[in-house]
Amino acid sequence: MAKKLGAPVSSVQGLVNGLVATGYLDEHNRRYVLGSAPYLLNRMAGRQPVSTVTHADLSHIHERSGLTTVLSIAVGPNIFYVDYCSSDPRFAYLAENYVQRSLIRTSAGWVLLAGMDKRDQWAYLRGVEDAERPLIDRFFATLPQIEQTGVCAAPNASEHGDGISIAVRENDKTVAAVGIISTHEEISSRRDELTAILTDQARQWSARQTG
Repeated sequence: MAKKLGAPVSSVQGLVNGLVATGYLDEHNRRYVLGSAPYLLNRMAGRQPVSTVTHADLSHIHERSGLTTVLSIAVGPNIFYVDYCSSDPRFAYLAENYVQRSLIRTSAGWVLLAGMDKRDQWAYLRGVEDAERPLIDRFFATLPQIEQTGVCAAPNASEHGDGISIAVRENDKTVAAVGIISTHEEISSRRDELTAILTDQARQWSARQTG
């Protein structure tokens, strides 16, 4: 960064430290990625980062499944809920308060990781915490199927619940994921049914994009 700017390293380091402190950048193992602050500013300004999926899409999935439905995006190393439809106050709290989750801990995160350029994907995986490293092999084992179908079903990557998620693509890039969230037991027992619900609704928003 100092070389690109033609500025002293000490000055650039001070600037970068300030951006980390205010949330514009995140630092992991001496690597810097976009932080949550730009995302939160867009939310407060009412700008939606995804144009393809509407709240009505989430409502239809929620009505058919009876389970919490979320629209998620990646911000740096974390996942944020952009929109949601839920009858469960626990998940409503998470979505309303922009609580961030590690990408490797959610089905939506696996979908978003699968859609990244390999350079960014590997850089993220190199920086995961030691407690999450066993999930890397499981992610790579599932990666070919996610790349083929756009779906990650019941990865069981979190002790707090599980999910099934499908990619949202705009201009041939994965920009978000729509997921159904519940307990691992319910997600596993209804895996095929919930995958079909997501796939049906994805056809509708894809048709709007190309129509």
